[in-house]
Amino acid sequence: MSTSTPPRHTGSGHLADLAGQVWNAVAEGDEYTATDIVLGALDDGGDPESVLLDVIGAVQGRVGEEWAANRITVAQEHAATSINERAVAALALHPAARTTPSRGRITVACVDGEWHALPARLVAEVLKLRGWQVDYLGAQVPAPHLISHLHTTQADAVALSSSIATRLPTAHAAITACQAVGVPVLVGGAAFGPEGQYAKLLGAQVWAPDARKAADRLAEGPLPRPETDHQPIDDLPHLADQEYTMVARTSASLVRAVFGALEDAFPAMRAYDDMQRERTAEDLAHIAEFLATSLYLDDEGLFTWFITWTAEILEARGVPARSLPPALNLFARELRDFPRAVRTLQRGVEALTTDHSPANGTSA
Repeated sequence: MSTSTPPRHTGSGHLADLAGQVWNAVAEGDEYTATDIVLGALDDGGDPESVLLDVIGAVQGRVGEEWAANRITVAQEHAATSINERAVAALALHPAARTTPSRGRITVACVDGEWHALPARLVAEVLKLRGWQVDYLGAQVPAPHLISHLHTTQADAVALSSSIATRLPTAHAAITACQAVGVPVLVGGAAFGPEGQYAKLLGAQVWAPDARKAADRLAEGPLPRPETDHQPIDDLPHLADQEYTMVARTSASLVRAVFGALEDAFPAMRAYDDMQRERTAEDLAHIAEFLATSLYLDDEGLFTWFITWTAEILEARGVPARSLPPALNLFARELRDFPRAVRTLQRGVEALTTDHSPANGTSA
């Protein structure tokens, strides 16, 4: 149990203090203290939803910020996330958080390829607290398995989560598959953009910016029923030019070609050690992924956001970002027969050489 007894309230100042205590425990890898603080707050009458979102959720947000600023490693980020997941599990089992289902049934899942499961877990637990019967399927759920589950459970709606924008093509397929069996879809997560612009583009019934808003919307009434004969091409007619398909299918060979030519275009690479060269190959693969996703969405702003964010991440780690413009020019050379791809890459070069701020406010 925590060393001091929290007062019987969950005002914003008190919640921030609790979040600070949990962060200190998480940063030290102290699972027991972190969960004791959470359970102590509930023992003292704290609101479970507030503790869930404004304490554990806030700490998880800080984990991401600390990683981006290079103040914690990937391994530390994973360890911290694991502790937060166990704190959520402990909270969910506390008597104060146990609610008898009184509403309908909701399936909550991450799209296939999405490993960031904690945001979806937070949504699932909030919905349980609000009286829904929830089937939480966790990370990386293939669409066929999701549809099979929906046939079995007759869920009233699906809540799909995705944090990484490169999963949006897969998310689109899952949205369409759910709608094809008559189940409406609510989506959330950073992948869908700060204003949910990609949720609308991909045809989801509803977008929610956070767990509270998702629960509020579901409480308002049933989601709009989907059109069962809807097809992905109906949402994205630009896919007919096949640029997305070609870049996605040839990304491995594309990355190899750019990597092979980059040493001449960026001579400093000749002094790279094996680890630096491996990291460079990984960065090029991420560029290819985000380029393909930008082509899928026909959104150059997504790519410029990603490439400027990448520059910031590299610089935070002491790695010069000046290798990025030559790499983008090499991608453009390889894709010279694809006008949308070339234009998107050019916007990336312009963003890197003029300003390192996020383009057009777009967020992945």
